[in-house]
Amino acid sequence: MFKRLKNCHNVDELSALAKQRLPGPIFNYIDGAADDEITYRRNTSAFDDCDLVPNVLAGVTDIDMSVTVMGQKLAMPIFCAPTALQRLFHPDGERAVARAAEKFGTLFGVSSLSTVSLAEIGEMIKSPKMFQFYFHKDRGLNTAMLDKAKQANFDVLTLTVDTITGGNRERDLHTGFTSPPKLTMKSLFSFAAHPAWTMNYMFSPKFELIELKDHVSEGSNVSVSVGEYFSTMLDQSMSWADAEDLREKWGGQFCLKGIMSVADAKKAVDIGATAIMVSNHGGRQLDGSRSPFDQISEIADAVGDDIDIILDGGIRRGTHVLKAIAAGAKACSGGRMYLYALAGAGQPGVERALGNLHTEIERDMKLLGITKISQLGRDMLRYR
Repeated sequence: MFKRLKNCHNVDELSALAKQRLPGPIFNYIDGAADDEITYRRNTSAFDDCDLVPNVLAGVTDIDMSVTVMGQKLAMPIFCAPTALQRLFHPDGERAVARAAEKFGTLFGVSSLSTVSLAEIGEMIKSPKMFQFYFHKDRGLNTAMLDKAKQANFDVLTLTVDTITGGNRERDLHTGFTSPPKLTMKSLFSFAAHPAWTMNYMFSPKFELIELKDHVSEGSNVSVSVGEYFSTMLDQSMSWADAEDLREKWGGQFCLKGIMSVADAKKAVDIGATAIMVSNHGGRQLDGSRSPFDQISEIADAVGDDIDIILDGGIRRGTHVLKAIAAGAKACSGGRMYLYALAGAGQPGVERALGNLHTEIERDMKLLGITKISQLGRDMLRYR
């Protein structure tokens, strides 16, 4: 059944829209995860093991869903997590997501593997911006990225810490997905069957990893899988000392993305990080690991008074956001929830994704009997 944007009322329907618009290798890169994809599925199903307990007769005419996290006031408690390669999914790439995030007053995270420059995004939007930092072997590249993020007035630097090597993304192995894409006998039919995407890719400005291309050829001029890129280009010796040194060089709001244990959350506090993203990289790295929602309460109990905690991954519904915050998160972030929408319809698609979640969160807050995010608490949760 052909899907249209106006009929996309949730993330699953946006996924169906993306699937009909994208060649198989590109869609499966967004949709896939590591090994048997157990953790990927668990990231969302974990929310099913927890029930909300609403109150009534609370007077819920006026709803304020704003939160302040990493020093930034957001108009809604979920933001666009940093994701790579966005111009592969739609010609506008990060430009579309940036404008949509600004329209909804939320934060936009930009990846080291971005396809639009930090300088352009810094000029384009005045709403909160996060730069996600991959720690490369090339220290000159690391310094250049840090300087560019400062020059573009990004508000938060986020170091990803769970990509010390690439995950086993078997869908990419089967489809032959690389950046830039390679035309193979296996993928030829899929590219031919999606002529709109193929023509856009062929006649748009050259696809490249804009902040990396002057330092490394891989990903821009040399085709490589994302897993191979992580395994060969990132510094596997990265340590807590390196993270602390990066925080000192940045000098502002500093977040670690990929924290999953209480022990590491405490270390993040010790090195002076101002936030952590409790994340397993969308299930794309270590399959069989815990979901962020399964971990959020014990991490919040340990360090919730000392650092901002963001739940990243598995968010498909407004109730997921509210459950995460009730369990101890300060805010949530997601990637696939807007990437499907970007692939399906560009900026209007991302606006649809954020608008759907905004509507759900507002309605669900009223049904819970609260008017402010700060009124969420553990007393509203029961675990099965």
